[in-house]
Amino acid sequence: MAAHIGFIGLGNMGGPMASHLVGAGYALTVHDVRPESVAALVTQGARAAASPAEVAHAADTVLLSLPSPGIVRDVVLGASGVLTGARVRTVIDLSTTGARTSEEIAAALAARGIVAVDAPVSGGTAGAARGTLAVMVACPRATFPDVEPMLANLGRVFFVGERPGMGQTMKLANNLLSATALAATSEVLVFGVRSGLDPSTMIAVLNAGSGRNSATEDKFPRTILPRTFDTGFTTGLMYKDLQLYLEQAAAAEVPTSVARAVVELWRRACEEIGAERDFTTIVQLVERAAGVEVKE
Repeated sequence: MAAHIGFIGLGNMGGPMASHLVGAGYALTVHDVRPESVAALVTQGARAAASPAEVAHAADTVLLSLPSPGIVRDVVLGASGVLTGARVRTVIDLSTTGARTSEEIAAALAARGIVAVDAPVSGGTAGAARGTLAVMVACPRATFPDVEPMLANLGRVFFVGERPGMGQTMKLANNLLSATALAATSEVLVFGVRSGLDPSTMIAVLNAGSGRNSATEDKFPRTILPRTFDTGFTTGLMYKDLQLYLEQAAAAEVPTSVARAVVELWRRACEEIGAERDFTTIVQLVERAAGVEVKE
């Protein structure tokens, strides 16, 4: 039997990841603010906890999958947070928070003798469900062999460095490219449809040529052309990640001319289409301006 671990945050990403760990034989104690999410894991054999502290009292290793830096801070540092747990010795944060929050959390944990593992993931809800995520791990080198077998149940694991925040930096770089590909592909497909091209044919051609990217290979054929818009990731969350990228890029004193243009498009998508809408609906921002729809 594998070790007893904790998991906090059972949303669109966390729920499937926790399920994979149960399936791999880990005994899980879980917590989420939504009782129905906890109940779904309990039916698979997990134990329910009433607070983050209770999870950290029960498990040596606690994993987090949470939507924002503020929520991560509350869950770890709050009055009933992970930091107050008597048993926890390792905290693995799978969330996207930016390097600054990761460094802050790591310092607070280190003061209590707890090791922080900065391990954001990429691959969306489909990757979480299939166990094919990219897991970007930053932690002390000596800790990596201890956590890699567990994280391998979630997907392909990459060691990106020892310093807290390096995993976050890699994730933000990934998400800027993903957001840029989706925004640019939206403009290109609208241009083609307005000019008389068939969008399915356009996708086939782009995927056979040098224009292929994550949007042409996955998002357009899977959710945009059929108009389902159901990846499970919101426009607001993408905009949050892009703002974190700009914050870190400014601190690193690197150019951001492309990034700033992309972030402005996502800001407008939040405002005009809706922050709670699926992030693939950014195509609607362009469609409305052109008076066409990109569909099968």
